[in-house]
Amino acid sequence: MKSKVLSALFPCLLMGALAFGNEVDTTRNKNEVKAEPVVKVGGFRVPTNTSDSTKKASSKFSFQLTLARVDLGLATYMENGSYTLSSPQAKNLEYETLKTHNFGFEFLQTGYRFNSYFKIYLGAGLDWNHIRLKNNVTILSDQPELTFKEEDIEFKKNRFSSTYLRIPLSFQFRTKDDQKGNKVYFVAGPEVGFLINGKTKQVSEEQGKVKFKDDFNFNPFRYGAFARVGYGLAGLYVKYYANDVFAENRGPSDFKNVNFGIMVGF
Repeated sequence: MKSKVLSALFPCLLMGALAFGNEVDTTRNKNEVKAEPVVKVGGFRVPTNTSDSTKKASSKFSFQLTLARVDLGLATYMENGSYTLSSPQAKNLEYETLKTHNFGFEFLQTGYRFNSYFKIYLGAGLDWNHIRLKNNVTILSDQPELTFKEEDIEFKKNRFSSTYLRIPLSFQFRTKDDQKGNKVYFVAGPEVGFLINGKTKQVSEEQGKVKFKDDFNFNPFRYGAFARVGYGLAGLYVKYYANDVFAENRGPSDFKNVNFGIMVGF
């Protein structure tokens, strides 16, 4: 039900974000009239103190409730630095590459712009990885370590998912406007994540649709780095998580996650 609500609201939120999420730039040409410093909340411009002593400082800070950095790409996994999964536990996690997805977005950011070209900001958002398993196995819930049960069922869909709260610290570099009024962006920085839940979803003729929620021994805390590059509102991203996908001694060891794909909204 939640996924249907998110799917219905997503186009509306995206259009709202693109309409209201763009930052007001008060550091352009010196001959231009200086814009009144504002704090943007949910797309609404709320004027700050208008005294001369605070105008210059307040224009460099920003706080936004918005929808930005919407990611859609592939989720990939490595064991001991190789994309070939070899250990018994990891082999049960073999996945269909083009059907194993990463999706995420950020709904909050606060930052400081040093000048027209450089800004630092802290964000918060949600991030999902959906692993489409190749094997006809069931991942059991409430187990001390990652446990699989082989099934005599041909699953039409066998999906293993995780949901994290993501908190990235971004260092943004951008160019001047070109003739079309667009900029080139480069953004990079560290990111941490906190597990919200794990989930399995299986679809078969024998059992119909079956879902289970559990932590499935996913790592409760993850950390890594990301990079984004783009033009205008669209671009490409890559994210690498340095610690293991699963908690220590509860899943395959040295099992890492790398995500990459396209994004909308800098």
